[in-house]
Amino acid sequence: MKKMDEIKNDTQTAAQSATLTALIKRGGIYYDIKGNACQEIMANVINLIDDKLFPHDKDALLRAVMEREALISTGIENGIALPHPRTPLLEEGDDPFVAIAFPAAPPADWETPDNSKVRTIFLIVSMSPKQHIDVMSKIGFLCQQEKFYKLVCAQSPKEEIIGAIEEIENEW
Repeated sequence: MKKMDEIKNDTQTAAQSATLTALIKRGGIYYDIKGNACQEIMANVINLIDDKLFPHDKDALLRAVMEREALISTGIENGIALPHPRTPLLEEGDDPFVAIAFPAAPPADWETPDNSKVRTIFLIVSMSPKQHIDVMSKIGFLCQQEKFYKLVCAQSPKEEIIGAIEEIENEW
């Protein structure tokens, strides 16, 4: 039987792995992603994901993301897109992640509500619908923070972006 301190440490470890900072560190930040259309860019982003992180069929992940995209665009305002599969694809033991990607040239076909060109993509791969909603909410809040928004617009170095996310999360 586990002692109370061990249970507390396990709970803290699980909570830490669910922070947006941890999810993005796991998924990575990618620059200068080639492609002219949403599907081409997403294929290039997904192919950059480490096989150890997502040891499953990457074509299936791309299909799931594009099927979700076909329902309604995941592009939100101000040049941000939040592509994700409609249902979780991860299995027991897999780690959820968020990858940030910056296209080399904004794609013309992302259909954002404000008709902005997508400059920043957050690919969300979660374990559950509850986690997915939590991550979407955190990213939405994050993108409303002027400091963070300026960093992604400038495609700042990974360390600066991660530092800003940590700083904002510590205030939560």
